[in-house]
Amino acid sequence: MSSIDRLWPDPVKGMDDDMLLAAYAFPDAPAWLRMNFVSSADGAATREGLSGGLGDEADHRVFDLLRRPADVVLVAAGTARAEGYEAMRLGAVDVAWREERGLPPHPVFALVTRSADLDPGSPVFSDAPVRPIVYTVASAPADRRAALEQVAHLVLVGDEETDLAALRADLVARGLTRIHSEGGPALFGSALGAGIVDELCITLAPTLEGGTARRIAAAAEASPTPLELVGVLRAGDELLLRYATRRI
Repeated sequence: MSSIDRLWPDPVKGMDDDMLLAAYAFPDAPAWLRMNFVSSADGAATREGLSGGLGDEADHRVFDLLRRPADVVLVAAGTARAEGYEAMRLGAVDVAWREERGLPPHPVFALVTRSADLDPGSPVFSDAPVRPIVYTVASAPADRRAALEQVAHLVLVGDEETDLAALRADLVARGLTRIHSEGGPALFGSALGAGIVDELCITLAPTLEGGTARRIAAAAEASPTPLELVGVLRAGDELLLRYATRRI
């Protein structure tokens, strides 16, 4: 297992999983939306179209741990398809940790799609330990919406464009207040525009990619958002940074 050290605040060598979970603990807030990404040093969010190619063992370790305390894992449908997502089913150690703290065994899987272009027969739905939620819009094809309603909670959050503020409000109304999002860039860009992002966890991979890869946030209009540095971890030449958009 790759050693992960904390550089700031309070330097620590060789953090175990409990220490990492404490370093990334959700704050005591009515609701909290965390975005998690990996990026190259020159800002590429993917390698050969996938984010998984940028991260190493330490990044993958933190990626998995960040799901453990979440009420819901929120992912754009395009990212779920490209990255080969299956059911949001945690491992035995994660399940035991959650149950010891009075949490359901698994977080809810929530997907966002304007087109409702998801395969209702995929493992995302057929192997789901908890019925997923699909957020889409009224203009999505009716037959696709009808098919997804058989395997997921289908929620309309807009007519033509996805209203992410309404999406967040719906999650909170369901008691899913610790929201952990794994992208992709369009979802992140829209969430910034809607002013609903509370935190960014980003792994800075020690590589330069060049090319035309997207940044971690993509939108037609800029959304300047000041950040507060919360924590800095290091695994070899890789940095794992935690930022908040408001004070934790």
